[in-house]
Amino acid sequence: MSYQVPCCVLPLPCPNLMSTDPYQRSAKGALGFSFGGWKLSIIPLVFGALFLRVLNINPILVFAVAAAGLIPLAALIGQATEELAGYFGATAGGILNAALGNITELIFGIVATWAGQAEIVKASITGSIIGNLLLVFGLAALAGGIGREKLSFSQFAAGANLSMLFLAVVALVMPALFQLSVYGSLPAAGARIERLSLWTAAVLLLSYFASLVFAFRTHRNLFRLNIGKTPEISKAAAATSLIFASALATLASDILVSQVNAATRSLGWTPLFMGLVVISTIGNATEHSSAVILARHDQMDLALTVAVGSSIQIALFVAPLLVVLSQFGLAPMSLVFHPLEIAAVILSVGAVALVSMDGETHWFEGLQLLSVYLILAVFFYYLPAAGP
Repeated sequence: MSYQVPCCVLPLPCPNLMSTDPYQRSAKGALGFSFGGWKLSIIPLVFGALFLRVLNINPILVFAVAAAGLIPLAALIGQATEELAGYFGATAGGILNAALGNITELIFGIVATWAGQAEIVKASITGSIIGNLLLVFGLAALAGGIGREKLSFSQFAAGANLSMLFLAVVALVMPALFQLSVYGSLPAAGARIERLSLWTAAVLLLSYFASLVFAFRTHRNLFRLNIGKTPEISKAAAATSLIFASALATLASDILVSQVNAATRSLGWTPLFMGLVVISTIGNATEHSSAVILARHDQMDLALTVAVGSSIQIALFVAPLLVVLSQFGLAPMSLVFHPLEIAAVILSVGAVALVSMDGETHWFEGLQLLSVYLILAVFFYYLPAAGP
């Protein structure tokens, strides 16, 4: 029998001991995956925001640092979800990826709703829908179309996505029309409107889960979905990273929500503009970069899935789920939105329908979508705050 010198007495790693504990391996893998490279910025940003809040520093600075921390956290959650989805096969992995694709927005929505900030949550929901359709898809078409005559994508997938967006428009319009026709105004509370919102949310959730079956099971060959990523870390490490990133996102969202009123007053903005433009842009930062990179590589099908698919997830999954979860909080959230928010969503869906119905786009159509988004953003910036 040969004698082996224990490597731990030398200034070298000890792989034979490191590999004996699976929990230790998953923890090390999760740490390396979560905080390697640019993701190392998560720690100083999140805990820096916490430190600034404890010291009661300028709320704008606290808000900005917490918001900056949410951007890499959203990217990390997306990567961890993709890693975990790689262990479940194409169908189950695709469903998992779709269900958790907007978990950052969901976490912020839960924290803000339970803190009594339902109006900012609803503004961020409509802002995410508008931002993904106009800003993300517009940037992708503009960046991908430079140097190319046109960009092509599945006309069938575009049509299916637009029909789901039409359902979202119906869900946004009907509660407001109900309030106007019955009460002549738009109060966002009341037992009747809360029950109506809850039933509407249930229908939206059922439709969303049916769309997952449609896209990932019965008609997956028509969507050209690319769900075959080979995982780079273990399943335990991916799950650990996802849980840890979600916990940090909850902390960052709590800090953000605690400062949003003070920051809004200090900047002279309205809660509607803060939620619809600023917070929604922070939550969609990952989609921005992903869609642009995919479009530059002439993968417009996937860029369309990122942009339009994310809007569908927000409208048909995140928003109704927040309505359901808010029933257990202090103040239930309704689906009654500001009339101008509804108009902006309808215009956004119509603009994307005109651009994508033929299965082709180019850089000038991307520029047009961006122009529509900027017009809406300026409009909401100058929209006066609602009276008491």
